[in-house]
Amino acid sequence: MPPTSRPLSKLGFLTIGLFDEADPRRGHESTLEIIELGERLGFDSAWVRHRHLQYGISSPVAVLAAASQRTRRIELGTAVIPLGWENPLRLAEDLATVDLLSGGRLNPGVSVGPPMHYDRVKEALYPDTADVEDFGYERVRRLLDFVRGEPATDFSGGEGFEVFSDLVQPQSSGLGSRMWYGGGSLRSAQWAGEHGMNFLTSSVVKAEGPGGSEDAEASPDFAEIQLAHIRAFRAHHPDGDSARVSQGLVVIPTDSATPQQRAKYEEYVAKRTPRTLSPQGPARLLFAPDLVGTSEEIAERLHAHAAFREVDEVAFALPFTFEYDDYVQILTDIAARLGPALGWCPGR
Repeated sequence: MPPTSRPLSKLGFLTIGLFDEADPRRGHESTLEIIELGERLGFDSAWVRHRHLQYGISSPVAVLAAASQRTRRIELGTAVIPLGWENPLRLAEDLATVDLLSGGRLNPGVSVGPPMHYDRVKEALYPDTADVEDFGYERVRRLLDFVRGEPATDFSGGEGFEVFSDLVQPQSSGLGSRMWYGGGSLRSAQWAGEHGMNFLTSSVVKAEGPGGSEDAEASPDFAEIQLAHIRAFRAHHPDGDSARVSQGLVVIPTDSATPQQRAKYEEYVAKRTPRTLSPQGPARLLFAPDLVGTSEEIAERLHAHAAFREVDEVAFALPFTFEYDDYVQILTDIAARLGPALGWCPGR
């Protein structure tokens, strides 16, 4: 087995936080219980995914505020908040507040682009400004400025009995260095590096040719594209090769799974495999294969993955539609078997 070029220093996981429409509290409670379990198992980070107008977490910052009071050590992240739904100034206030409540453990991940199904939701979201909203990188830059202490107004001082600040309040020291950009294109990787962010790369990339062109080969290699993004990010980041990158593939270890669980996992992966064979849709999105098998088998495949060999942090994604007991088994196997097989040690 070829060695990784970077020892795995941080082991994390990502959950989508599904719930039943008739009982949404139970789903949110289950998400919090999974995060608590992750801390007990020694994971370094737990991440939640953002879902609007769906039966998943619509307010990850609020969920992580609750998680911050039920955990003490594990880092808490969002992967990712789509900024098209957010006001950067208000979001900066919420992020700083939760970061302080957590004791400096928040890792906000964000992305850009128009909200999904924008034509159908824009009148509810931006009734007066829908046609002039900017959903590009400028929205991230505004958020970064507010989090990092740039003035939000030219007014500060006393007014009657009230005192006003020209900075977003509260300010949380260190939060600006824990901002992540979730990107799947070469341009996003470069932009994140140029603006001193950390980089989240997942199981989806844009199938691009050299320099970000769209005339890529008919059967592009996911790992090589992801590797190019990681290297472009670090080439444009002030910290160079030490700039933080986290990879988020779907892994499903089966070491302690029951026969019924193994059959379910293999069926799940089989149904999702066809989409990994070629780029999908006009955006030419390329999906990584889900990794299912024993921890030893998964570790071998990861060590052979060109992009994995370039990172020392991961946030493995849990499958979306499994049961709570399945997540317990998968997380336990990741922490007890897969992580160590990748060179990870709890509390390193």
